[in-house]
Amino acid sequence: MPAPDSATDLTGKLLIAMPGMGDQRFANAVVFMCAHSSDGAMGLIVNKPTPEIDLGMLLEQLDIEAEPDVGSEPVHFGGPVETGRGFVLHSPDYTSVVTTLEVDDRFHMTATLDILEEIGRGQGPSRRLMCLGYAGWGPGQLESEFAANGWLACDATTDLVFGTPNPDKWRAALASMGVEALSLSSEGGRA
Repeated sequence: MPAPDSATDLTGKLLIAMPGMGDQRFANAVVFMCAHSSDGAMGLIVNKPTPEIDLGMLLEQLDIEAEPDVGSEPVHFGGPVETGRGFVLHSPDYTSVVTTLEVDDRFHMTATLDILEEIGRGQGPSRRLMCLGYAGWGPGQLESEFAANGWLACDATTDLVFGTPNPDKWRAALASMGVEALSLSSEGGRA
């Protein structure tokens, strides 16, 4: 996919961090784009679980009762913005009574407490990723990062986002574009 311009909408796509990404928080990151417009962009890093906390611990901290089998599911570092706020990227078989962002017909995102209560009861969406924080870009910022060879974009699939092990998502996203990770350079070029 070519670098986006102000008319290209990356909503529902995956961003793949290039090797030369200057911000180490995004090293080898795969970001699911929840929203992208001329006003800016918002996404969730889907391949960086936090080692300090799992879903059971998070539910306990929030005083949400959980079924015994809910617990060891990872909580992901969704990005460096509002790291104390939770976001659940999930399948469309769940819609919050409060609010759910319908990204497309395969992915929804909910950031209200009721989804965690449902998950604690063993209900809620059948496929999900829990994230703390998000990645955000102001107007034109993401397009500038693409122009500086910071990102590639590819189509998101539910198998890649929800079914691929976290350590394999970056290479799998590249492979979905026919790109070998070893062939990438950290140096951008100009023709």
